Amino acid sequence: MKLTVLDPGHFHAALLQKSMVPGVDATVHVYAEEGPELADYLQKIASFNARPEAPTAWRTEVHAGADFLERFSAERAGDVVVIAGNNRRKAEYIACAVAAGMNVLADKPMAIDGAGVESLQRSFADAAARGVLLCDIMTERHEITTMLQKAFSRIPAVFGELLPGSAREPAVVKESVHHFSKQVSGAPVKRPAWFFDVAQQGDGLVDITTHLVDLVQWECFPGAILDFASDIRILGAKRWPTAISPAQFAQVTQLARYPGFLSKDVQPDGGLHVYANGEIDYRVRGVHAKVSVRWDFEAPAGTGDTHFSVMRGSKANLVIRQGATEGHQPTLYIEPVAGMDAKEFPRALEGALADVRAMYPGIDTIRVGESWKVLVPASFHVGHEAHFAQVAEGFLDGVAKGALPDWEVPGMIAKYLTTTGALEIALGKSAPGHP
Repeated sequence: MKLTVLDPGHFHAALLQKSMVPGVDATVHVYAEEGPELADYLQKIASFNARPEAPTAWRTEVHAGADFLERFSAERAGDVVVIAGNNRRKAEYIACAVAAGMNVLADKPMAIDGAGVESLQRSFADAAARGVLLCDIMTERHEITTMLQKAFSRIPAVFGELLPGSAREPAVVKESVHHFSKQVSGAPVKRPAWFFDVAQQGDGLVDITTHLVDLVQWECFPGAILDFASDIRILGAKRWPTAISPAQFAQVTQLARYPGFLSKDVQPDGGLHVYANGEIDYRVRGVHAKVSVRWDFEAPAGTGDTHFSVMRGSKANLVIRQGATEGHQPTLYIEPVAGMDAKEFPRALEGALADVRAMYPGIDTIRVGESWKVLVPASFHVGHEAHFAQVAEGFLDGVAKGALPDWEVPGMIAKYLTTTGALEIALGKSAPGHP
């Protein structure tokens, strides 16, 4: 298969090429305008090729210029196009790529507002008509503690049944903390200025929450074909800003001043307010869920982005924590609910481990107070950056077969209707329910 990269404005575009992908030609065509974002992408690819350990061997053919999108459409240089960058034009790029008869693997979010979702739905229909695939990059499905949380939730002897939950105690909670300043592939990440503009990057409610809403659907309703209108009800949503100082902005963008498009978000003290934070309360098929995302400028020393998650079952809760106690590594705990038999539950858990080990060899548990901590071999902790190659391989397998799972496209549509609908509610443009 031949790979094309369209307007790579986010480092995720490069991470898909951090290793060679089986079955993919080493020559990659890149279409973009000349500028720092293209240069940053090319530098990352060059660093992957030049590294001493397991170097890649990508050859890059760059088609740069103001007419890059027209040339991309006319030349159709690849079988699969990767789209990861400024989200303002993401839906347009997707529609253009599908119309050119190309399979599309797009970074999240594929849509940041209602108009974007409408365009995305048309693109899905067009992709089906043309026999090509369109999918987003859901790396978090490959994080080992999330996979184990899902696996144990499918074992009734341990988890029981997923509870319906309530507004006070949702059955499913997913919380994510991210940072504007971070390291990627061993170097400080350089953020484009538009990353701080919700009109271009997208509000926090439609950005990282895409992953969280996806995980709720993927873990709680595996294989289910979800329909937003009949299966999902948004109960409430809110958003709030992260304050960024001029010095912090300069540190991560390498720009001396704010560009004009950010003037609307500059405060009297000179700081920048970025609405990167949000929370959604909603129900999926009667199960109450809450997802929230928070962006800080920089993580404390020795830490990084964090994830917290709870799935509440009738027999046990499955909890992922990533605090100091866990050495800031995501760790799954199995916590039996009150009233569970003190002798029967350990036997049930031991039986469940046999099933889990069939999928994930070497998994074990250790008792910690009244709970069990799940022990994971180091080989499963491959890191977030490695998940991009796993996503790419899975998508290319779908391309080779000519189809995604039948639940994937309906799930994506439901997911983006949820995130953009929550934003409408948080902005006061629509009432809770079905925006």
